[in-house]
Amino acid sequence: MTGSTQNASPLSGASAPPESRSTAELIQQAFGHINNLVRGEIALARAETEESIRHAAVGVGMLAGALVMVLVALNVLAAAIVAGLAEAGMPPGWAALAVGVLFLVAAAIMARSGKAALDPARLAPSRTARNLKRDVEAVKEATNDPDK
Repeated sequence: MTGSTQNASPLSGASAPPESRSTAELIQQAFGHINNLVRGEIALARAETEESIRHAAVGVGMLAGALVMVLVALNVLAAAIVAGLAEAGMPPGWAALAVGVLFLVAAAIMARSGKAALDPARLAPSRTARNLKRDVEAVKEATNDPDK
């Protein structure tokens, strides 16, 4: 193998050493290397994203399974409360109604709290807005002419 084939670019196929190539060829080779680098980084990012999505999908599946189990447990708990009230002397129909109303009241309280937590005014980055306003005022003060 000669020295000129060792310096050959796999992109351009040129066999001349860098000193004897034109500026256009060298720029073309540099852009080819940059193109390969960018493509490689994009492929890596795509692979990492796909792996993250797979992990997230497994996590979502586990959470969905946990939610189903919690719902079943709440049904069993509600039935146990109804049975306990019936054993304590309350008619079973009234016991079921009382437990149902209790669960509805709890759900309404939770829904109201959740809705309040999602209020756009609470979600707005108010501290950031205050800091930005303060920064703008500081920049204005710093750029004002001291003779004015």
